[in-house]
Amino acid sequence: MTLSLAAARIIITQALAKGRAAGMKPLSVLVVDAGGHPIAFEREDTASAGRYVIAMGKANACLMMGIGGAALQERAEKDPAFMGALTGAYGGAFLPRKGGLLVRDATGAVLGAVGVTGCTSDNDALAGTAGIEAAGLVAEG
Repeated sequence: MTLSLAAARIIITQALAKGRAAGMKPLSVLVVDAGGHPIAFEREDTASAGRYVIAMGKANACLMMGIGGAALQERAEKDPAFMGALTGAYGGAFLPRKGGLLVRDATGAVLGAVGVTGCTSDNDALAGTAGIEAAGLVAEG
C-alpha cells in the first residue's frame, strides 16, 4: 500500500479543520511518502513564512529514524549532541519535534510521514493525528 494523493488531501484538510476547531494558530501541513518525497502541502492564510521547511524537517526526522516526533523530541532532550549531529548529517533537514508523525497502515507498515507546524508542538501533533486518523490510517507521533 502507498500513501495516495487522495489520502494526503484528507490528512491535510482534517488536520487544518482540527486546528481551526481547537483555536490553534494558523497551521501548515506537509505529507510525504515513505521515501520522503512531498505529496501535498498547504499553509493556512497568515501562517508565517518558512513553514514548509519546518514541516519537512519534522516529517524527515520521523522517516530517517523510524519513530514519531514525540519519541524524537524526548530523545533530543536526553541526548542533544546526538540529535545535533543528525541535524548536521542530514543537512539541516532534521527537526526532532512533536508535530512530526509517521503514517502507518493497519499492519504497521510505514507509508510516509506528516509534518505539522504553526502552533505549539503538542497542538501540531494533535492536528496531525486527527488528519491521519480521518484518512483511516495510524499515526505514530
